[in-house]
Amino acid sequence: MDPELNVEAHQEQSFDRADLIRIALIALVATTTWFRLWQPLPRLDVIAIAGLLVGGWPIWREALEAILHRRMTMELSMTIAIAAAGAIGEFFTALVIVLFVLVAEGLEGMTVRRGRAAIKRLVEMLPRSAVVRRDGIEREVAAESLRMEEVIVVKPGSRVPTDGEIVGGHSFVDEASITGEAMPVEKFAGASVFAGTINQSGALDVRITGVGRDTVFGRIIEAVERAEHSRAPIEKTADRLAGYLVYFALGCAAFTFIVTRDPRAAISVIIVAGACGIAAGTPLAILGGIGRAARMGSIVKGGLYLEALSRVGTVVLDKTGTVTQGNPEVTEVVPAAGVTITQVLEAAAAAERRSEHPLARAILRRAAAAGINSREPERFEYKPGMGIVAADSGREIVVGSRAFLARRGIEGSIEVAPAGQSDVVVAAGGRLLGALRVSDMLRPEAQRVARDLQRMGLRLVLLTGDAAPVANAVAQKLGINEVRAELLPEQKLAHIEALLKQGRTVAMVGDGVNDAPALARATVGIAMGSGTDVAMESADVVLLGSDLGKLVETVRLAHRCRAIINQNFVGTLVVDGIGVLLAACGVLNPLLAAFIHVASELTFILNSTRLLPRTHGGEAVAVHAAPSSTAVSNVPA
Repeated sequence: MDPELNVEAHQEQSFDRADLIRIALIALVATTTWFRLWQPLPRLDVIAIAGLLVGGWPIWREALEAILHRRMTMELSMTIAIAAAGAIGEFFTALVIVLFVLVAEGLEGMTVRRGRAAIKRLVEMLPRSAVVRRDGIEREVAAESLRMEEVIVVKPGSRVPTDGEIVGGHSFVDEASITGEAMPVEKFAGASVFAGTINQSGALDVRITGVGRDTVFGRIIEAVERAEHSRAPIEKTADRLAGYLVYFALGCAAFTFIVTRDPRAAISVIIVAGACGIAAGTPLAILGGIGRAARMGSIVKGGLYLEALSRVGTVVLDKTGTVTQGNPEVTEVVPAAGVTITQVLEAAAAAERRSEHPLARAILRRAAAAGINSREPERFEYKPGMGIVAADSGREIVVGSRAFLARRGIEGSIEVAPAGQSDVVVAAGGRLLGALRVSDMLRPEAQRVARDLQRMGLRLVLLTGDAAPVANAVAQKLGINEVRAELLPEQKLAHIEALLKQGRTVAMVGDGVNDAPALARATVGIAMGSGTDVAMESADVVLLGSDLGKLVETVRLAHRCRAIINQNFVGTLVVDGIGVLLAACGVLNPLLAAFIHVASELTFILNSTRLLPRTHGGEAVAVHAAPSSTAVSNVPA
């Protein structure tokens, strides 16, 4: 590991040096002042006041900022309590309170730094240099100097510094940091590799297709960084509740003094009531949830979406590429009367040549298997959710659903595909040529995911542009009762809006261009990482790779995050309520009140740290191996 990173890792787990100096100063002055309780010594009051002013400066500074911004904060209330203790000569009490607060804030800062470090280390995973082949010579250069289309050499044990396409070599690559796939993936010429992954065996020649922030890993980092600086509504609620608790404590303290005329009891009331546990614990829980989600291979683009996901009651699933593998195959070609199979495949292949849709790739594979070389169409137009209109050799070719061809006035009779298969109908020059029977397999984990989501009390809806018989067959296998088929993109959007108008909190899961409007409109849009760039840009959560099981893990994490925040809320209210009552009755002195305040605050903050990615030997689990210049050896997570 880089020595600089070792220093950072040490700092993340220790107090700031200035904090340690202040704590030592306050402890020394408090110890000296303690002797005053047994034997009066001259000038100790002056020393105590100087120690309070210098050692407690972080508290006074935050209290002053609160006054300038007209906000009531715990620092301001503690300042009032400390000043009141000093005013009645309780300098030892005031110093110990300051000591407790400084220790608590130091521990809190250390914990928050640990949470941010788990995310920061994502950036550290990319190597700082790479071996590039220029003018036939291999040379090591800084990673930021790499250019598109250059060829780099990735040696065994090295991290891949950029996205790229393999042009030479054969190896196995650990892609766990990107896709979450536990087993190394075999790579050979023509395959893609991603920045941040680890080449395990043979050397690879890689042509660069993306560098820096333009890589898949770079976009992950950007999304996590944006999420780190976002604020969830629950955080604003925590801030408001903290302010209300301070007003409550001050009101109770005033009432206690009026009734008892005991300034020590009134000061104890102010000291014991603490809302720092929720004010600091809530954003820490959100930060930890986002970091842990990234560790699992799920990028949440903000605390807002993590909170919203915990409240989702309806999950809308796209079919193709989401619950199915998105890799359909043409199982049968059904020509119309007087038409050959070759004619159907030639027309379909010409129209689909420029398309990136999974169905297009399946049709082109079937045409190639039949020895048909497709030509570039003279004109190409994609109608999302409907089909394709193209021109070849002066004739118009239409490929798509039966409804799409019917809208264009093309009629004919072809038997409907059996359940579990769908038809792609082909026409040329206004004449129906035939249909291609296409089948798409369910993802292996799809049934388990649907079952787990339903056990969590979520309502599932299947939306698809595919034919009703196919959609119903898939829904039956998944145990989903609500299905909407043969939908255009705008109809998917309309269905999402209808659910929202019913007062439902909706998560939409999809992967294609036609899902983008619905993803953007849903309460939480969730895109498959194996889907299109448009879908991932429109979504609020991205599931890296193609494992739908990450959806269940992410929803569970959101629920756990909200549960921990609620525990902090309830715990703070209970502790404050009981503490204020005991302090008002004279049971708690200021020292004991300060101890309870700090202990409860740290308890709730530590409760939030349960969401942080676990560490091992100073390294976050999110980092599967330590960064280095060129070569990296595996490090146990």
